Amino acid sequence: MTQIETCQRKKRQALSDLKVLEYGHHISGPYCAKLMADMGAQVIKVEEPGMGDETRRIGPFLHDNPHPERSDLFLYLNTNKLGITLKVNNPRGKNIFKELIKQADILIENNPPAKMRELGLDYETLKQVNPRLIMTSITPFGQAGPYRDYKATDLITFHMSGLGYVTPPGVEHPPSQPPLKAGGRQSDFVAGLAAATATLLALFQLRITGVGQQVDVSQQETLTSLASLILGMYAYEKMSHLRSGHVLAGAVAILPCKNGYATIEPVGPMHWERMMEVMGNPKWAEDGRFKEMASRRKNWDAVISLLAEWTKQHTKEEFTRTAQMKRTPVISVSMPSDVVNSKQWAARGFFVDIDHPVAGTVKYPGAPFKLSQTPWRVDRPAPLLGQHNEEILCQQLGYSREDLVKMAQAGII
Repeated sequence: MTQIETCQRKKRQALSDLKVLEYGHHISGPYCAKLMADMGAQVIKVEEPGMGDETRRIGPFLHDNPHPERSDLFLYLNTNKLGITLKVNNPRGKNIFKELIKQADILIENNPPAKMRELGLDYETLKQVNPRLIMTSITPFGQAGPYRDYKATDLITFHMSGLGYVTPPGVEHPPSQPPLKAGGRQSDFVAGLAAATATLLALFQLRITGVGQQVDVSQQETLTSLASLILGMYAYEKMSHLRSGHVLAGAVAILPCKNGYATIEPVGPMHWERMMEVMGNPKWAEDGRFKEMASRRKNWDAVISLLAEWTKQHTKEEFTRTAQMKRTPVISVSMPSDVVNSKQWAARGFFVDIDHPVAGTVKYPGAPFKLSQTPWRVDRPAPLLGQHNEEILCQQLGYSREDLVKMAQAGII
């Protein structure tokens, strides 16, 4: 029994029977497709013969072994997908790609617009092949505008979104502490999430009207939409949000502890009083500079220093537990080890162990939601390069094994 038939016999999922073709690379496109694959869609990932998705060459690699089947990022982004290799810029390879388009409900791609036009795989061309096709295109700046053909990394789109200007907040001296990019690949993942949401909206419309459409996602715009507060401030008040410490003074602080950090947010007078009780009502709290919120704001650097003297003597768990018992808004800052070993996540079954034929068993984040009738699940690990060539090309498109041998020899698959 094939993997496709096995999955069809299992309990239906939210996107069962949906057919998705992924012609993408790196993060945004594959993440969008992963979200659908994890909810039951049949996703066929198309990779370049011999090379594969560039993410296969991006670490970290399991056991520090730089192997194309051991990239932690690739393995996470491509769970539940079927994988084939296909040289799309070859005439026969392009014909096979269009055969797959005829059977697909959705194409997800994150290639430069010019590349798709040069290949003859732009939306205007492909909708002639399949008028019901939803083509989701994710690019740094979208399909229109003066920047549409510009290349960009996550670093570039983050800072062009407006979010970089206020990151990090609460710095002591903004001129000497320039903006930073937030950790992780923010625009890549957020764009993938936005693209998945927009694609499902297009799918809803397709099932009403029978007409497909192109979904145009700009990574820059997905992050700019998260900067609505600072943009609104400028629109209404013609004032740029500042990163200087006085913005957060008296309201938020991240304090060092024995084994990490904890964050406090004494938003009201009662919270401050309770915080002082937790700390044993230190004598410095009677100082006029620290009695009222307004004066504390003016002397916030001194306040932070005095608070830190106490928190350094306690673990973040001790501090958090004691403060919360006093109904004070304090929480420890989670490190990766705290997250992976959390009882809360364990109780919800958030992390899942996935067994891969090369990488072995690895723990990965699951879905941040629960569907009672159409559950999220992992049916298969990320595919090996070209793992499902025979299953897709022979069983779905009708090619023979001899055809596959000839195409492999010609470098088409």
